[in-house]
Formats: sequence, C-alpha cells, structure tokens
Amino acid sequence: MRQSRFVRNIWLGIENLLLHKLRSFLTMLGVVFGVGSVVAMLSVGEGASKEALEQIRKLGSNNIIITSVKSADDEAASTTHSHMSIYGLTYEDQLRVEETFNTIRETAPVKLIRKEARLGERSMELRVVGTTPQWFDLVQRPIIAGRVLNEADNQEQSPVAVLTEFGARKILATKNTIGQSLRIGGDYFEIVGIIKSESGEAGNIQIPDQQVDVYISLQLAKKYFGDVFYKQTSGTRTLEMVELHQIIVQVDDTDHVESTAAGLEKMLSKFHKKKDYIVSVPLALLRQAEATKRTFNIVLGSIAGISLLVGGIGIMNIMLASVTERTREIGIRRAIGAQRKQIITQFLIETVVLSTIGGLVGVGIGVLIPVLITAVSGMPTVITLTSILLPLIISAGIGILFGLYPAARAAKVDPIIALRHE
Repeated sequence: MRQSRFVRNIWLGIENLLLHKLRSFLTMLGVVFGVGSVVAMLSVGEGASKEALEQIRKLGSNNIIITSVKSADDEAASTTHSHMSIYGLTYEDQLRVEETFNTIRETAPVKLIRKEARLGERSMELRVVGTTPQWFDLVQRPIIAGRVLNEADNQEQSPVAVLTEFGARKILATKNTIGQSLRIGGDYFEIVGIIKSESGEAGNIQIPDQQVDVYISLQLAKKYFGDVFYKQTSGTRTLEMVELHQIIVQVDDTDHVESTAAGLEKMLSKFHKKKDYIVSVPLALLRQAEATKRTFNIVLGSIAGISLLVGGIGIMNIMLASVTERTREIGIRRAIGAQRKQIITQFLIETVVLSTIGGLVGVGIGVLIPVLITAVSGMPTVITLTSILLPLIISAGIGILFGLYPAARAAKVDPIIALRHE
C-alpha cells in the first residue's frame, strides 16, 4: 500500500512538472550543466594524471635510480677545448651499494654509449646499454621475440645483443629478426631478442630505457668501448670519463625504500668530493603525484560544484513560485484530510525528480564531452564510476536540500486562507 502510494506520488510529481514544460526544462538546465561539468572536469583531470602515474609506476615502486651527472665545476670546465671531465658513479660504488645495505635485493649497473649500428645498407644511431641480466628484472619490459641477456652472456662475454622494437623495425626491416649479425661501432653482435621499451620522463626522473636502445653485457661494453668517451657539442670537443652512468637498486620492501635512499645518499657523499650523482626515488614521486592528483580533482570538483549550487538555487526559486501558484490546491488537499507530511513529501518528490532527471541528462553530456576532447585533441581522458555516481548523488541531494524549504512552506499554509486564495 505504501509502495503504491509512493509510486503514485512520483507520477503526480512528474505530471505537475509537465504542466509547465518550459519552466521545468529551464530550471533543470542548471543541474544539467552542473553535473555535466563535474563529470567532464573529473574525467579530464583523471586522464591528465593517469599517464604520468603509469610512467612512474613503470620505474618500479621498490626501485631507486642513481644517475651520474656533471657537477657545476665540470660543466664550467667543459667549455675549454680538449678538457677531460671525470665524474659520476664508479664500479666500486656499485660494490659498496650491494655490500653495505641488507635491505637491497638486487642492483643493475648501467653504462651508456651512443654508437652507429649498421646492417647491410641500413644504419642508425643507437644507445648502447651495457648492463647485467638483473636490469631486465628491475625494469620489466615485454619480450616480443627471442630472449633477454642471461648470466652466461655476461660471464662468457658473448657478443649478443637485445634490440628494442623500434630499433628492430628500423634496422631489421625485411630481415629475419633473431640471429642477425648487427655491427655496432666496429664490432659485431648477434641479435638474440627484441623487447618493448618506454621513453621520456616520469616527473623529474629519466626513464631508464629509450626506443633506440640496444642491450649488451656490461663486460663487453667495458672491453669494446672503455670508460672514456669523446663528445663534441657546439664547437667544443671534450673527453668524458664515466665508469657507470646509472645504478638501479631494488629494495626488498616499499617501507624501506626512502630510508635506503637516504642511506645511499649519505654513503655516496663520503666517497664523492663533488655532487656528481642524483638519487631518485620513484615511490616518493608517485606519492607526490597521487597527492597532487587528489588536490587537482578536489579543486576541479569544487569549481564544477558551484554550477550545481546555482542549479539548486534555481530549483528552490521555482518551487517557491510553484507553492504560491498552487496555494488553493494545497488548501483543498488539506481540507479533505491531507497531512502536512504528505504535502512535504509531494513537493520534495517534485524537486528530487527534477534534479535527478537533470542529473541523468548531465551525466550523458559529461560523458560525451571527454570523448569529444579525446577525439579532437588526442588528450587522454578517463571516465570513472566515481565521476558518474558522485554528481548523481549530489544532484539528488541538492533536490532534497533546496526542496525542503519550499515543501515546509507549502505544508504550513492555512487551509482556510488557502481556500480563499485566487
């Protein structure tokens, strides 16, 4: 009985709104635009931060990346001709890192050299990454074909190499991918595997791999290319001596990452007279990015919520006008026995129906806008369940909140005075 009465009240509310279609539509627009803007802005904000967060996660939440950099003194001295800059991480640094900290699970030393690679008539500049098999455990990338480096390759100094997909497509086009003999610099390497790679920066941390990488054993990199590199930029010729360009460290637990990073910083400072390294912590950057994302979403949601507030004020204004117009109707209902709570319920149902329908239409528009943004500009957008449900719940809540006063005012109308109302 109560359920049928509630359904009847809903239909009665809809019929009353349909008596003034244009007014109801214009009132609903405030909620439509408010909900639509909330959904759209949250989706744009989610999409903007998703790519950066994914890049940081790919670095590994348990990893610490130590990178060689030129100190300010070396940068100033490099402007002179024929100057040798000696800086960065050393092989001893890697041994100290492995032996000093019991929280460290694995390390991967990295040596980077730019060399021309050639296969037949095809050639391109590749970034040679001399490393150990542990690199592929710490920086996990999908294997497209073949295999990655193993311990035997490093110990036996096997002339084998692993290419990235981009490099394989450029230099191995129309050739069988695995087993080709690729010339890098003046030496030949057998291609034993192809992997996917990433590129760019995650926050202020350089991603360890690039699209033009070729991976060989660290022992071969030392043997074939040494530690001294010739570099020429803007008319200046310099020699650089760098033993290791990076050391990637994997910690046993995320709870130990930041304390281990602080310990590494302190230990390295004892053995390096100048600041020629950077210790980067992807976990700390990930937490910072997630906090920024939450703040960004709150700001966007608050700005869009103002539109919903304006829509709610519009609903209250129209319902107050409706109470005045329907004073005689209210008086008749009260005279034949309607209770105050029934009058309140009727007007609240009308406001909730108005705001809920507006919310549903607004969600449809809010979902369409990010799709159009992605299609037109290519900017990534992400529509989440939260960005849809939250505005809907708020719009229904606004219907109740801003409908309470008009409903209470309608229920207080004196039936005798109301019956006299023209």
